[in-house]
Amino acid sequence: MISKMIKVGIIGGAGYTAGELLRILLNHPGAAVKYIHSTSNAGNKVSDVHKDLLGETNLVFSGELNFANLDVIFLCMGHGKSLEFINENTLPQGLKVIDLSNDFRLKANAGEFVYGLPEMNREQIKNAGFIANPGCFATGIQLALLPLAAAGLITDEIHVNAITGSTGAGQSPSRTSHFSWRNNNISAYKIFSHQHLGEINQSLNQLQPTYQSAMNFIPIRGNHTRGIYATVYTKFKGSLNEAQKIYNDYYKDEPFVFILDEDPDLKQVVNTNKCFLNLVKYEDKLLIISVSDNLVKGASGQAVQNMNLMFGLDEKAGLYMKPSAF
Repeated sequence: MISKMIKVGIIGGAGYTAGELLRILLNHPGAAVKYIHSTSNAGNKVSDVHKDLLGETNLVFSGELNFANLDVIFLCMGHGKSLEFINENTLPQGLKVIDLSNDFRLKANAGEFVYGLPEMNREQIKNAGFIANPGCFATGIQLALLPLAAAGLITDEIHVNAITGSTGAGQSPSRTSHFSWRNNNISAYKIFSHQHLGEINQSLNQLQPTYQSAMNFIPIRGNHTRGIYATVYTKFKGSLNEAQKIYNDYYKDEPFVFILDEDPDLKQVVNTNKCFLNLVKYEDKLLIISVSDNLVKGASGQAVQNMNLMFGLDEKAGLYMKPSAF
């Protein structure tokens, strides 16, 4: 029984991550959205922008910042904007912040922010006032590698190929997110240099201080709307059974990470906060297949998971979501 509702504000409410955050929070048993800010949509109904919420809420976007009586704010602005927001505004004492940009994910820029990957930093998250929510690619790839790093077993180069849906590019239209270009098309981008590499390497170093292997990451733009399918492999001397034990032991108490004995597919996780992993041993290599929803476990769902931990709620509150399999 939840005795007190968490009062929530959202800053930057017009994009995909904010819309997904609203979809989750409006059905959360312990949270109430009190305020949503958007300078470009001030005065408009939230459901006029996020049309999937028609009939779900009467909230209206505000163009004025207002932190009164809020317990937590989610920052859903573009990269670089969260840093500006924190520097330009004096926040009330005790107001918690969950940032969904990449501004505070690296320790060099983090300040008071804790990196919000529950499967690695759960106890720190519980006591944090400021959370840097991980990136979407970063989440799926890290979940594929954390058990190996925790066991000190990453000793060679890591190879990653991961395909993401068009929503990963954000709501603002661009040449590569235009339907006519994206449909029936795939392409690679930011090869070996994707911005999520920094946070991935940082986490692996946290668990395995000796880790210094190269990570060869090929990100792919997919022609689907949401979901990340990542294949990750590296050299591994043990057997498949040994690898499965390492992964099952590491994730045995995790509510959203599941080790499968068969190949997963995106429709099993899209619309959920789950990540499915499958292990394959081939000669001296271990392949880990990782599937997750870039907008839920890779963004807004994980942000709500962090909120639940920060306020002492059931970690799965508001996140009992079934995938759409058809």
